[in-house]
Amino acid sequence: MERAAATLRLFFALWPPLDLQAKLAVWARRAAGSGRAMRRENIHLTLAFLGATDPALLPKLIALAASVRFDPLRLSLDRVGYWKHNRIIWCGAEVEPPALIALVEDLRARLSAAGIRYDRKVFFAHLTLVRKALGVEDAAPRWVPLAWDVRDFVLVRSLEIEGRVSYEVMQRFPAAAG
Repeated sequence: MERAAATLRLFFALWPPLDLQAKLAVWARRAAGSGRAMRRENIHLTLAFLGATDPALLPKLIALAASVRFDPLRLSLDRVGYWKHNRIIWCGAEVEPPALIALVEDLRARLSAAGIRYDRKVFFAHLTLVRKALGVEDAAPRWVPLAWDVRDFVLVRSLEIEGRVSYEVMQRFPAAAG
């Protein structure tokens, strides 16, 4: 009997610089209450979630993403929210920059044109900070807006290592020189 080829769990994302990830992780730990704060190294903003993907598609995905042109952008993380249905505390932008929307639309259009499956949920720019939260606790620290200068997007592999989800940035795709 032939064994089925393994798949890779992939997604495209914006990956914050370490200093921004650290600030977000500190706030998340303080706000978590009985929830589970995201680990610093896992904080990101998903652009398109592909899920289980045939490894043979990697060259095509990399070429496709490399053809996406976008301008550097500034993302203001100026709001925090809570989704009761899935118990997530998140932060995001009150107003999504047009350059971010253009990036997402271009990337997703290229995925669709290439026949590559991805989660087609309506895009909402957010970073998950706490899972299994019971709400944004009264004791949560006050949210201080943060600015993020986005200069690239990434292709990420999701792995389970010793029972924990970890992410591996496989490839970076820079913004147009600006």
